[in-house]
Amino acid sequence: MSAEYRSQVESQRAYLLRYATLQLRDRDAAEDAVQETLLAALADGAGFSGRSNLRTWLTGILKHKIVDAIRRASREQPLAPADELETGDLDAPFDRRGHWQEPPTAWDDPDGALHQKQFLAALEACLAGLPAKTAQAFMMREHLGLETGEICKELGITATHCWVLLYRARMALRQCLDTNWFRT
Repeated sequence: MSAEYRSQVESQRAYLLRYATLQLRDRDAAEDAVQETLLAALADGAGFSGRSNLRTWLTGILKHKIVDAIRRASREQPLAPADELETGDLDAPFDRRGHWQEPPTAWDDPDGALHQKQFLAALEACLAGLPAKTAQAFMMREHLGLETGEICKELGITATHCWVLLYRARMALRQCLDTNWFRT
């Protein structure tokens, strides 16, 4: 293993920590997952063939470490309190018949916005505002690419509860981004 390879791997630490923190919502668990990722990458330097970007390869390793951390946490901790099942203000934009009281504004260029650092910062802030289990289900689906059955197994919830959490996450994120990004 060359000193240059080691330096390149270690330079990705901040990105990996931010990614893991968003997924796990626990700084200590995220730090552990990143350390395990870096150790695995440094121990298996020959595993990186250069066919992909180093960050992409490291993120792939990190995803597996995050899933392992979620599994460990689900075995070690009780389920989240029932207050996450309450609808809160998520139904506020709708009338009694379920129609928008004030339809959301059309987004000019959401694909282009994804590539802007400020948008990603706004998205991270919106994700941090979600209830823990809601954010965890959303991140497992959208960032880790897990199927509903896998999410249910890891979080100890039913498929219906998972769909509700994903719906609420999407609605809350849309509302937050609409308020804090697209209307600013």
